[in-house]
Amino acid sequence: MEMRPLAKPLRLICLCLMGMSAFLFGCADDAPIPSNAGSAKPAADKVDLVLNWYPEAEHGGYYAALVHGYYAEAGLDVTVIPGGPNAPVLQKVATGAATFGVSNADQVLLARAQDAPLVAVMAPLQDSPRCLMVHRKSGITQFKQLQRMTIAMSSGAAWAQFLKKRLPLTDVTFVPPGSVAQFLNDENFAQQAYVFSEPFVAKNQGGDPLCLMVSDLGFNPYTSVLFVSQDTMTKQTDLVRRMVAASIRGWATYLESPETTNKHIHEQNPEMSLEILKFGAQAMQPLCAPADSPGELGQMTSARWNALLEQMVEVGALQTGSTSGEAAHTIQFLPNKTATP
Repeated sequence: MEMRPLAKPLRLICLCLMGMSAFLFGCADDAPIPSNAGSAKPAADKVDLVLNWYPEAEHGGYYAALVHGYYAEAGLDVTVIPGGPNAPVLQKVATGAATFGVSNADQVLLARAQDAPLVAVMAPLQDSPRCLMVHRKSGITQFKQLQRMTIAMSSGAAWAQFLKKRLPLTDVTFVPPGSVAQFLNDENFAQQAYVFSEPFVAKNQGGDPLCLMVSDLGFNPYTSVLFVSQDTMTKQTDLVRRMVAASIRGWATYLESPETTNKHIHEQNPEMSLEILKFGAQAMQPLCAPADSPGELGQMTSARWNALLEQMVEVGALQTGSTSGEAAHTIQFLPNKTATP
């Protein structure tokens, strides 16, 4: 029987079915991938980090975490906001206008005493860089020798009140702090400073400064502390943990290799030359090494916080019972919670 006449219609039907299959299934490889596909990364959490001063070496670890992408890797979109004189860092974090802030331990205690629910979560500088800068040729090598001279310092600050209480300071005149020019023009003049900043400037301009570390007197608050509000710490625990981990990673990188970060800091604050930033990074290395737990950046202890609190009560900066060292800090977000309670 001749079947050939049926071949053409069957072939057409088959071709049609094949075409429909190709349309329905075969073109899937060419179809656009939806933007909400499972492989897409979730949006990073937006975070504001407010500094207590203009960008300097004391903020190096935070900028390193930004520059080297550690915050981004942790799923954080961090905006670093520079501070300055009287910058309301503590108020911004306490009111929720910023997520995190950087300040010193004594400032956190003062804020808590005024009912600002702030909590320190990491302390990169274990020893305070605060010092009094004197002329080496003056022969002064100890605080008790500060007599019959002028000292430029913020007299109302807790550390200054502590210094006044512990020292005789006979015939000493106190003036507000100013530029290094004041110091350079008077051999009988001392000036408050951070060990990694003003001494470099003074030496670079022909001076020969000697630094008397306030920590040697016993007043030694954690410095450049990362803090957050109690509310954020409670409700966004994972965010705080990621921020702390990335910041610690940034500090480790900055202390080991600060060059790339220093270029970025210089761009943000041209007054900080690459030379002074290099000096600052080197000067900070011993200050960042925790004596209580060597090799563990960011650690804090209740003993240190409570000792600072007692000193601030002693000088009248705080009232007894106004806050506590335990309430002002937590180590729960630190990777190695080995600090002494």
